[in-house]
Amino acid sequence: MNLIKELNLVEFSASMLAIVGELVAEVEMEEDNYVVKDGTVDFRGNPANRKETGNWKACTFILGNECCERLAYYGMSTNLVNYFIQRLNQGNATASKNVNNWSGTCYVMPLVGAFLADAYMGRYWVIAIFSIIYVIGMSLLTLSASVHGLKPSCGKDGCHPTTGQVAASFVSLYLIALGTGGIKPCVSSFGADQFDEADDEERKKKSSFFNWFYFSINVGALIASSVLVWIQSNVGWGWGFGVPAVAMAIAVVSFFSGTSLYRLQKPGGSPLTRIAQVVVATFRKINVEVPTDKSRLCLDKAAVPIETDEIKGRANPWRLCTVTQVEELKSLIRLLPVWASGIVFAAVYSQMSTMFVLQGNTMDQHIGPHFQIPSASLSIFDTLSVLFWAPIYDMAVVPLARRFTGNERGFTQLQRMGIGLVISVFSMLAAGILEVVRLDMVKRHNYYELKTIPISIFWQVPQYFLIGCAEVFTFIGQLEFFYDQAPDAMRSLCSALSLTTVALGNYLSSLLVTIVTNVTTRHGKLGWIPDNLNRGHLDDFYWLLAILSVLNFVVYLWIAKWYTYKKAAGVAK
Repeated sequence: MNLIKELNLVEFSASMLAIVGELVAEVEMEEDNYVVKDGTVDFRGNPANRKETGNWKACTFILGNECCERLAYYGMSTNLVNYFIQRLNQGNATASKNVNNWSGTCYVMPLVGAFLADAYMGRYWVIAIFSIIYVIGMSLLTLSASVHGLKPSCGKDGCHPTTGQVAASFVSLYLIALGTGGIKPCVSSFGADQFDEADDEERKKKSSFFNWFYFSINVGALIASSVLVWIQSNVGWGWGFGVPAVAMAIAVVSFFSGTSLYRLQKPGGSPLTRIAQVVVATFRKINVEVPTDKSRLCLDKAAVPIETDEIKGRANPWRLCTVTQVEELKSLIRLLPVWASGIVFAAVYSQMSTMFVLQGNTMDQHIGPHFQIPSASLSIFDTLSVLFWAPIYDMAVVPLARRFTGNERGFTQLQRMGIGLVISVFSMLAAGILEVVRLDMVKRHNYYELKTIPISIFWQVPQYFLIGCAEVFTFIGQLEFFYDQAPDAMRSLCSALSLTTVALGNYLSSLLVTIVTNVTTRHGKLGWIPDNLNRGHLDDFYWLLAILSVLNFVVYLWIAKWYTYKKAAGVAK
């Protein structure tokens, strides 16, 4: 009898253990379902929980940060060419070149921020630290435009800045360039990190994120080009720069507010070191043979072991690299031609803050008898164009295109960018045609010495609107393309690489202005871009950019035809 009871007790215990085991397995499976698969962690360093972190609830704070930061940037940069002319006493060509050079630096500095994010600090801390530098730069710029002794003294005969006052302005501006450089390559990638690539639903949301990210940029730009430019032109530069400084402080607060919701990618070590190791190892094994395969490059030699490689212990990475390292560099090399094709587009885009503003300065800015719209405020139509096309593209164009292409994104990323390149040509044609009409009126009515001729500034709207449409296709497609095609450990760096097209576009524009000025002012001529544009030929400068854009598009078609997308499981390209 006792034996029977003992046997029953054993069976009962075994059953209970089995039930408990099943419950534990179910709990572990349920927990496993909530853990993201891409290796991200939460702010405590634990594996990120899908239910509690990331997704749109985290992106709300990131988009708020980006909106305020772009409000600050465009609120200060949109009208900067007029600040240089009016307060720093610079000519049209000089002011235009200085704006282009500064703007170019803003988009070169992302390489610094990206390197620090990918190699050592992670995107979160780079955004946090450089945002504070940004606030300091904005604050100093405000002081340089408002505090007696720092701001230039102005009278009826214009402003007369001292060397120290000019230096204070430029120190402030280049601190801002450093700050925005740290932020820009990381914010879009940090937002994309909030969506798990291995999850079908989250992957689709990530593609949509880039559209809404660019949308938030232009919400900030909308306020900047309307309200802030008006304040600068009618209230004063101190207030005009002070409000963007406050906006940047709000951006910092917004970013830190979402800390507990963020998914963080761990730094993967210096990408530049890994690249250098592949190059060095390749040259050391220049005579080593690799398996015959047309898809292989000379770089594959870096991952081929030979007798002199000490592979029993830990191999010397400067002699023997991993296959992953080699593939990272090959991916980067594949991106470079696409990257280069964006430089001319960026040069066209940069005209909104230079030549378009100078062109608008010569036109009738009145709305009714009493109100004038600053010429820099016309960029509001570029912003409105983006705000119109970004959601339309996401909600209407993509579903429609998907029916014909079968592509998850509607168009491939390269197709999307190519459409934008074509549209940018028409923006330059619109600007050139308007300038021909304007100069014809000057000639017919002898308006050469008139500061503003009687032709409405709103005739500039088509050229701004077309550039906004081109942005939605090219810039957003570029953001998504460089994030998607980048090696996992180099996403910030590749995002920064995409931004350097804007830098080089600004430098290209500055170079073109220098060359055009030097060539067209020979033998005592005024040239294409004199201080009095009524005696110049700004239309020829627009034709030059249009021709360069057409040539660039032809080269882009060849590049796109031969590009091979990075393979990613479950992702349609």
